[in-house]
Amino acid sequence: MKKVYVSLIADFLHAGHIRVLKKAAELGEVTVGLLTDRACAELNDIPYLNYEKRKMVVENLKFVDKVIPQNTASYRENLLKIKPDYVVHGDDWKYNYKRKYREEVIELLKQWGGELVEIPYSKDIKEVKLKDELTRLGITTNMRLSRLRYLLNIKNTLKIMEVHNALSGLIVEHTKLEDNDSFDGMWSSSLTDSTAKGKPDIEAIDLTARLNTINEIFEVTTKPLIFDGDTGGRIEHFPFTVKSLERVGVSAVIIEDKTGLKKNSLLGTEVEQTQDSIENFSNKIRAGKRAQITEDFMIIARIESLILEKGMTDALDRAFAYTDAGADGIMIHSRKKTPDEIFEFVQKFREKDKITPLVVVPTSFNSVTVDEFEKRGVNIVIYANHMLRAAYPGMKKVAELILKHKRSLEAEPYCMPIKEILNLIPGTR
Repeated sequence: MKKVYVSLIADFLHAGHIRVLKKAAELGEVTVGLLTDRACAELNDIPYLNYEKRKMVVENLKFVDKVIPQNTASYRENLLKIKPDYVVHGDDWKYNYKRKYREEVIELLKQWGGELVEIPYSKDIKEVKLKDELTRLGITTNMRLSRLRYLLNIKNTLKIMEVHNALSGLIVEHTKLEDNDSFDGMWSSSLTDSTAKGKPDIEAIDLTARLNTINEIFEVTTKPLIFDGDTGGRIEHFPFTVKSLERVGVSAVIIEDKTGLKKNSLLGTEVEQTQDSIENFSNKIRAGKRAQITEDFMIIARIESLILEKGMTDALDRAFAYTDAGADGIMIHSRKKTPDEIFEFVQKFREKDKITPLVVVPTSFNSVTVDEFEKRGVNIVIYANHMLRAAYPGMKKVAELILKHKRSLEAEPYCMPIKEILNLIPGTR
């Protein structure tokens, strides 16, 4: 029997997959290299079903003789091991971001005289459209809540974008590059939520009002959300916050180790800010962890030592104390324009702890790329206020132009076309 290799994600099996597998079975014994969850993440194609569930489906198809894991987006490891006579694939990868893998397969097959067989792409079936339709249907509370931990397990570094209303949530949900790259989740910022409501960032917006905003965002999105919990309030109140967030499907809350009236961290020592004691903040973390019901919800401790110029030793002491208290992640913050102290903290933390997720918010040190953070061991990068900051100048410009010219003609280049709005909002057409 000739050996045939087919690589699949198989998150949504459809007629196009069956045509590929049927052709493969005509050529010989079919081995399916099923991409692992991490390999899917390399392609920016996060599956809804995990590897084991996808494997159960594929290994029960009559055209398939064997299923093995494909551990990377590259075919190299499995092809060198199997040396198949044929690799069968749809011809769509000639034209999209996967073409580099096609070129790699062709070069590898030359080594032993193998052949690439390409099946005409099923133009009547588009997986992207299938996923878009599922997105429109929505997601269950439990699926959304657990999504953040799942993503942390299969991706090295997550990109999280700030949202402050349902429209900004829709933008984050649907913004995607040609290589399928997109944001992994959303950040509900107390600063931007307050600002959008015309209120100061001093915890003036209560939890009920903020949950109303989150519910509006959740109605039209599927991505996981991290909640900016400010200080978390009193220890006695924090468990109720955790329960409320968990109940609506929020994946994580970040609380900062400060006390008293909330002042924005980027003001640093320009205003009076008081850091909580390690003991008291650790007790708050423990109280929150005792209150949660699911294993998936995360409490992330935000350390303000560098903001308040307390030094690196204090920041590290707090980080290890907070993880001992049960924190599921550590956020380290800085208002310096350069990332030096953040990099130093990450390096020293990772010398002792290689597992706990690390979070950064590069508002000030904004020249650092996600790739650089990934190399240094950062797991979550939050762009904490950019959607609102981008919206305000645009709206202000349009308002001024209409006043100046006494008509809206000059403002049109700065406005989104009405047809795009009709396409953006589900159910408008």
